[in-house]
Amino acid sequence: MAVVDVARIYTRWVFLRAVFHRGWWLVTSLYLVVIADLSPFELVFVGTAQNLTALLFEVPTGVLADTVSRKWSVVVAHVLMGIGMMATGMVTAFPALVATQMIWGLAWTFSSGADVAWLTDELDEPGRVGRVLTAAARWEQIGAAVGLVAFGGLAWIAGLSFAVVAAGVAMLVLGLYVVAWFPERRFAPRASYRFDESREVLRIGVALVRGDSVLLVVFLATLLLNGAAEAFDRLYPKELLALGFPATPDPIVWFTALGLVLLGAGAIALRAVEARIEGSGAPARLYAAACFVGVLGLILLAAAPDVAGGMLGVFLVGGIAWPVTRAVSVIWVNRRATSQVRATHPRPASSSLGRARLRARRG
Repeated sequence: MAVVDVARIYTRWVFLRAVFHRGWWLVTSLYLVVIADLSPFELVFVGTAQNLTALLFEVPTGVLADTVSRKWSVVVAHVLMGIGMMATGMVTAFPALVATQMIWGLAWTFSSGADVAWLTDELDEPGRVGRVLTAAARWEQIGAAVGLVAFGGLAWIAGLSFAVVAAGVAMLVLGLYVVAWFPERRFAPRASYRFDESREVLRIGVALVRGDSVLLVVFLATLLLNGAAEAFDRLYPKELLALGFPATPDPIVWFTALGLVLLGAGAIALRAVEARIEGSGAPARLYAAACFVGVLGLILLAAAPDVAGGMLGVFLVGGIAWPVTRAVSVIWVNRRATSQVRATHPRPASSSLGRARLRARRG
């Protein structure tokens, strides 16, 4: 298979995953508020349980990808993710929703990092990886826009619950694309999966982070951003509704429009990043600038006296800060990690507003 095909296969997969995931999160964020009627505490608790699950399993699933298969780790992620997404739209009880979100969090640990590790190995062109990842991030924004329109429209016509379940089914089916089209020619799995080998991969990964000040800083920043992203993703729809976000026509229409604006801003920001990412010291400067914009946006949202101020805060966080920090940190860490532990290493994840939640691992 030609090298260029690997980049295209990966980019198409990122695009399709964004369609289903971003559409799912749009309708799910309203489903949790409007249908399940969760309180602010319950919304944050659901996210906390999800993150704790991811934290517990990030390293074990990363080691599994580094010792057994990056491709099949992604396939497992699709199976679990589809189940968790579908189940969310079938229940309204708080304990059940906590369980479905924990399944969703577990699913991401199988995929986050294994995907980039697969691309890096199969592309086998270190000089191109950064550009491919940035281009894929832009296509992810485009896919997210398609998902917002498709599943927002579906929710308007058929209801929030139906749209949530439909997105889960689509995510499950997308796993077949990975099975059929992801080659795995350059990865050498262990002859057998043994605990001692997994422990050795983990030891090497931890040593690399501890011995690299940049990786350590990104790891710590990931923890902080993860917490901020989770609170933001869960609470901003409820906060905007409380500030007077339009309720006519259906709120899903307005949230879809807002999401499209955020994605447009993110695409522009990522285009600027793509043109500058290869420069000396560029990742550090871009990451710091995006973090500053995100902090400013969170403050504006928290202190907003009206819906206009709240929307400005959401724009800064979801439209600029999250897309840039996610893309830059993935590229940054991927450059410094070795192939041996590339799927085990800390790396940021996508958020719920695009799942800007940091996939605290794998570059």
